[in-house]
Amino acid sequence: MLKDLAADRQAQGDTRRRNLGALLRRVHLGGPASRVELADRMGVNRSTVLALTSELAAAGLVREVPATASGRAGRPSFVVRPESDTVYVLAFDIAVDRLVAARVALGGTVSARLEATRPRAGVDLDSVVSVLAGFGRELHRDAPPGAVCVGIGASYCGMIRPGDGMVRFGPDLGWVDQAFGAELARRLDLGLPVLVGNEAHLGAMAEHQRGAGVGAQNLIYLHGDVGVGGGIIVGGDLLDGDGGYGSEVGHMLVNPYQGRPCGCGSRGCLEAEVGERALLDEAGRPADHRGRDAVRAVVAAAEQGDTAARAALRHIGDWLGIGVANLINLFNPGVVIFGGTLCEVFPGASAQVRSRIAANVLPVSRDKARLAVSALGYDATLIGAAELGFSPLLTDPLGAPALPPIRR
Repeated sequence: MLKDLAADRQAQGDTRRRNLGALLRRVHLGGPASRVELADRMGVNRSTVLALTSELAAAGLVREVPATASGRAGRPSFVVRPESDTVYVLAFDIAVDRLVAARVALGGTVSARLEATRPRAGVDLDSVVSVLAGFGRELHRDAPPGAVCVGIGASYCGMIRPGDGMVRFGPDLGWVDQAFGAELARRLDLGLPVLVGNEAHLGAMAEHQRGAGVGAQNLIYLHGDVGVGGGIIVGGDLLDGDGGYGSEVGHMLVNPYQGRPCGCGSRGCLEAEVGERALLDEAGRPADHRGRDAVRAVVAAAEQGDTAARAALRHIGDWLGIGVANLINLFNPGVVIFGGTLCEVFPGASAQVRSRIAANVLPVSRDKARLAVSALGYDATLIGAAELGFSPLLTDPLGAPALPPIRR
């Protein structure tokens, strides 16, 4: 009997936590909503929503505010909104050639950010962590009085071991088994763990939750930087593989016999054929031209009629189309999203991509696959890092750790 009572209490507690998390997630991702809307979306009654809202408001996570006047008689309606002014996470985005840190409010707004150039100088754990820790402490220190930090998330351009933020392999700068997450947490010294994810995985989740993939249960996100990363959502969940290293579509072999060398040690990988250096070489740019600005310059030249730049985009588009065709045949996505520098490249290469899809994708999959550029642009991976930082709070709103409020 006592065991049954304990099990019932545990089940009730689990249901309450799930409902609290579901309500907070609704207003965090979807913005302010009325109790009626929340009850309908969550499939619960209004009294349950009232009780959940009261608990979250008492914890300082949401508030109810009057709705815009409707002109109708009767009691005024209220909407539930996230406490964006006082609840936030620290988010970090570590790319090959730049470092970004941001304070991101509950609700998803980037309220402050700091950026620095990252030299392409090999294994640079100490310098990267030093810059990011300084940024993080500054952003935390400058938060509004009374504000609470509820998590820390980071996006890294490499293969990340789940759980401890170890960079198992970062091919572009040679990182192997670098304890990035633990070292950043130690140097920040804020009393919260740093949750780390692969940049393209986090970009995929961000686009699924807030960007061009909202409403799509199956999508592929391709993130262009120096190379190409991939994130695949299947049935609403990230496809991360047995060890957390899945969806490495940049290392899908597309040109095995005459392919360009890849940073992973192979040849003819998708990222070797469509990445930054491939585009710049095809356009005849010198070896010291690199980065986003160099990619933009080629795209701009193509738009102005430059023959070499146009040919480069066509060449890249053909290989990109081969990769996308393979992915559509394999995963039957509702949408394929081009992010990072591929946001810049895709419009000028889309004819070749679409041609490959028309020629090489099964009609039943081809007809449903929409192609789109990222709605979040270069911030997709940063927003993904922020969502990773918010994940403990959204799982257990009243039990997640948090830093004490900022006081002045």
